[in-house]
Amino acid sequence: MSDHDRLALRSEAYADFLSGMNSSAVQTEYEVLHLMRHCTATFGFSHFMITRLPSGEQQRFAERLVLSNWPSDTVRQYDAATVFHASMLVECLRRTKLPIFGEAALLMNAQGEKGVNAIGTLFAGPAMRNAFAVLMHTTTGEAFAVLLSGTRAEPDRAETADLYLTLLQLLETLERTFEAGSPVRDRLSAREIECLRWAAAGKSSDEIAIILGISVYTVSSYFKTATRKLDAVNRMQAIARAMRMKLI
Repeated sequence: MSDHDRLALRSEAYADFLSGMNSSAVQTEYEVLHLMRHCTATFGFSHFMITRLPSGEQQRFAERLVLSNWPSDTVRQYDAATVFHASMLVECLRRTKLPIFGEAALLMNAQGEKGVNAIGTLFAGPAMRNAFAVLMHTTTGEAFAVLLSGTRAEPDRAETADLYLTLLQLLETLERTFEAGSPVRDRLSAREIECLRWAAAGKSSDEIAIILGISVYTVSSYFKTATRKLDAVNRMQAIARAMRMKLI
């Protein structure tokens, strides 16, 4: 197949993808997740993640992660290594608005060897060998890191432009799901929000119970109802969603 034919096929697939993504019917994170999987495959990558950029030190990766198809064990181990906030990826994205491409070592610590032995094997396989990353902002100015990884080579300038525009539109679509979740603010009680806020600050259920002057059982009850109202599967995801909605 000639370069011209490959370019024509790529342009056709790209146009089909964009037409499906522009639908106003996309209203949930699950639908955006499906689009992100399609985007990742369309551009020849295998894995992706969208995460809120850390605004300080020691901010947990899993609590800032928005969408991803990383294996759950990879997310858990990378989160436990606590190196995301000090990674080369975050440092590079803070220094440029242009997309960057490199090895998955970008996810390691930029300031030393911490975590390298613990998580190096997570990104050693071919599935996540190379990474394409870009810093993007919502209309309210919140910063997000978008990363695609896989075995493919660096995209050329034309494909990079296509990919950047696609990811920008995906982030805008994702932001629309944040707005769709705004009625949750009215449904969460003050106590539920307090529990989520203290948990986000690193407090345990026992500590939150002491701070609020209630029983641990009541704290657990608040977490359970807040998790249900936020349509989350666990406490960690509930905290992450509450932070995205600016509830805490």
